[in-house]
Amino acid sequence: MPAQAGIHVFYKAYSLPDCRLYLITPPILPDDFADQLAAALDAGDVAAVQLRLKDAPDDVVLKTIDRLRPIVQERNIAFLLNDRPDLAKKSGCDGAHIGQTDMKPAAARKILGDLTLGVTCHNSRHLAMEAGEAGADYVAFGAFFATMTKAPPEMAEIETLRLWAETMEIPCVAIGGITAENCAPLVQAGAEFLAVVGAVWNHAQGPAAGVQAMLRAIAAS
Repeated sequence: MPAQAGIHVFYKAYSLPDCRLYLITPPILPDDFADQLAAALDAGDVAAVQLRLKDAPDDVVLKTIDRLRPIVQERNIAFLLNDRPDLAKKSGCDGAHIGQTDMKPAAARKILGDLTLGVTCHNSRHLAMEAGEAGADYVAFGAFFATMTKAPPEMAEIETLRLWAETMEIPCVAIGGITAENCAPLVQAGAEFLAVVGAVWNHAQGPAAGVQAMLRAIAAS
């Protein structure tokens, strides 16, 4: 399936749920991760998958993309790459997600063209507005809860998410320590996507059960 297969998920559409699941890959990919990913995606509605391989050599990143991207895109789900818009463009990804220390959003937009661009904005609506002006398709706020995946420079407030969702058209993603047990306030505040790592990949009954638990929690919120 061509790149951009799942880009539409980042734009508001009345036919889609108000809040959807956004999966980020775990810090270390087990040998059977391709099978785990397929099982997770087949377990219920997932909007996007972000491949996050911190400090991995380019050849490793590209080989991993080649292995995982078809699994995601054949299900009409967006496949995004963390940090590297250049490799995302080169390898047929649907877009990239950048942090505040990676590169300027305007530079990332120039590289990606019309592919999806997401930008981490921590707890700052100002950074989010700058990202939107530079062409970001979505902004991400967080971390909202303690997380073992990465140490955030600051914790985000639910009010930041609420004010953005109420006043801005650019979709917002909530990230950071989100689980089925604590996600309700984020859904109620207007998050259009919940980005999760451990809640799915570390679930005691496996990733498929993790996806189902998150979807039940979202629906109940």
